[in-house]
Order: sequence, then structure tokens, then C-alpha cells
Amino acid sequence: MSKVKFFNSYKLKKGVSVSDFLIVANKLNNEYISKQKGFISFELLADKETYADCTTFETMEDAQKFAQCSEPNELAEKFYSFINFNSCKSNFFSVITKN
Repeated sequence: MSKVKFFNSYKLKKGVSVSDFLIVANKLNNEYISKQKGFISFELLADKETYADCTTFETMEDAQKFAQCSEPNELAEKFYSFINFNSCKSNFFSVITKN
């Protein structure tokens, strides 16, 4: 079981539309993230004003390659335009148990 979770938590910028953010997040996942090597799943989570996305990949190498992509991507740039980067935290978690 070598699955890896790429987990990001953040707050949205003040005044942005949550419904617009959700549309952009889904479009980013459907048209870009889901097509990356090793992709398994994507989840978007919310706790009041804090949002998180959790993308599962087959391997740590796949997750890190995805996170380090330096090519400009219009979908990702639109997604990032909603995020307050001062609140952003990212982690790579290896799955060690699953029930």
C-alpha cells in the first residue's frame, strides 16, 4: 500500500465567491489533476472558513512531481486566484493503514 495523500489547507481571499471557487476547483480536477500520472482521487473539504484539498496518488514520486510542476496552467492559476496564500499549508502523507 504505497498510496500518498497530497494535502493542502487554506482560506479563501476575502470577498471571493465560494460558488465560483467550487466551479473552478471542480474544473481544475476534471480537466487537469485527474489526468496526472498516478492520480487516484481528489476531495475538497471545508471547515467553516478553512478549505482543504486532498489528492491521492499511487506513489510519493507521482505526488511530488505533480506538486512541483512548473509549467504555467491556466486552470491552476484561476484556482490559485481564490486562495489566501498566507494561510496555505501543504503536506505529503503516506497512507500507513486503511480500514
